[in-house]
Amino acid sequence: MRTDCHQHLWPAPFVDALRARSAPPFLDGWTLHLTGEAPHPVDPAAHDVEARATLERAQGTARALVSLSSPLGVEHLPGEEAAPLLAAWHDGACALPDPFGVWAAAGVHDVDPGALTEQLGRDRVVGLQLPATALADPAGLERVGPLLEVCERAGAPLLVHPGPAGAPVDVPGWWPAVVPYVQQLHAAWCTWHVAGRANHPTLRLAFVALAGLAPLHHERLTARGGALGALDPLVHYETSSYGARAVDALVRVVGVDPVVLGSDRPYADPFAPADLPGFGAAFAHALTVTNPAHLLEGSRP
Repeated sequence: MRTDCHQHLWPAPFVDALRARSAPPFLDGWTLHLTGEAPHPVDPAAHDVEARATLERAQGTARALVSLSSPLGVEHLPGEEAAPLLAAWHDGACALPDPFGVWAAAGVHDVDPGALTEQLGRDRVVGLQLPATALADPAGLERVGPLLEVCERAGAPLLVHPGPAGAPVDVPGWWPAVVPYVQQLHAAWCTWHVAGRANHPTLRLAFVALAGLAPLHHERLTARGGALGALDPLVHYETSSYGARAVDALVRVVGVDPVVLGSDRPYADPFAPADLPGFGAAFAHALTVTNPAHLLEGSRP
């Protein structure tokens, strides 16, 4: 009954909406064009809905939660440009078969709390994903505050995901995921640490990719005049692209309860309990069942 809290799957209406554009982000066939990055070939098999659903069922996944790919930059587009892409995302994703659930998306250039309220009421929608670039500092947090208030009122969680990231010329293809993505998550975690909970006292949220390992910097935080303080029981850390060493290090700082499974499929695969030697069956159950339930519903089965 595993929950995978973080996947990507582009339904046909969203692919069509990307192909209808001539400015980034857009698809030319299956070649993706983004601002500040070289054209990138997309594997169409990665977005084959039936094949992905079959794979999840075979692996015992009860829920696979898919989200708009925030590095595309859709959320940062002006409202009139973002609207058709967001509509295509929500309509297509909400029509996906089991076991898929959906993270809603919302524009951060022109903030529209009413539109988010409508999307959170749809079947399969579990909460809101925002790009970490929208939470890069307290001013950004304040700007998207109306969206977070909608989530609080609805009892819906927030997923913080890396946003757009250009790459310097002549760097390897892994550069955006390893350098700016991690930096964005670290900045968003620090923003929440200094300004988030005071403004949104009941919001449950998760940072993907273990928040770029931001909590591991607590000693440096203290050395420079800050303090980690009491652990926030409503903040969670999703595991995508990390393994046993990173998870073990994070658990030593924040404990077991906040850590939830996420894979970032199709860009990475979820690890199995066997990939975490020494953690045991209780941890595997917490990671895949108990902790995701707390993130998503505020309960622990």
